[in-house]
Amino acid sequence: MTIPFIKYQGTGNDFIMIDQRTQRYLEISDRQSIEFLCHRRFGIGADGLILLEQSEKYDFRMVYFNADGRQSTMCGNGGRCIVHFAHSLGIERDIYHFEAIDGLHEACMIAGMENGVRLKMNDVTTIKRLKENEFELNTGSPHFVRFVQEIPGNVDAEGREVRYAPQYAEAGINVNFAVISDHELHAATYERGVEAETLSCGTGVTAVALAARLYNHGTPSPVRVKTKGGDLWVEFESKDGNFSNIWLSGPATPVFTGEIRLGQ
Repeated sequence: MTIPFIKYQGTGNDFIMIDQRTQRYLEISDRQSIEFLCHRRFGIGADGLILLEQSEKYDFRMVYFNADGRQSTMCGNGGRCIVHFAHSLGIERDIYHFEAIDGLHEACMIAGMENGVRLKMNDVTTIKRLKENEFELNTGSPHFVRFVQEIPGNVDAEGREVRYAPQYAEAGINVNFAVISDHELHAATYERGVEAETLSCGTGVTAVALAARLYNHGTPSPVRVKTKGGDLWVEFESKDGNFSNIWLSGPATPVFTGEIRLGQ
């Protein structure tokens, strides 16, 4: 079987995008095939794989898999990339409405920003403060946020220590290290499922921005969050520790188009 795909990246967070509206190439159970496609030595190489499928009620459906081949929770950068992918396929809307594993999302192309996409995230009503500088919250995916003076030199090692702590080991958690600097944020994320640092994480950047408002009440909205892969912007409304109208904005860039053969 030959599978056509487009490789995308959103601030260095990269994805294999497959249009599965009229032909089914992959099923949720095809973990080994998806893991192979995401492998950076033997396959195409990506942090994750995303299927664009038909939706009965909305413009399309997003099905996301981590690089380990397992279907996963919401991916913010992936959500922005699939909107750009849908637009390139001729699905043109002023406001996109699509379903993902965590529910309905809205998005739009950003006028004046090359490949720019603005994505609405779900409301966040529960943020657990673990220590003065540590938080736990879910922005579509579960995140641990630690505010530090500088980003660790070895994000993999320090991230792995938290991710495999007894309370997180079974389900896994994404681990973010963040620095507050001159009304902007710097963030680095160790992602479960990839089991390594990624250059950017959309739900992670969102988690950092919301936790920063609780940690440092001067954190503005919108706020720029700088990652190793580029800049993202998070805007939100905050009241009594609850967050609504959360939007994640930044570039979603097609890299190359190809075909790959699976099986004999």
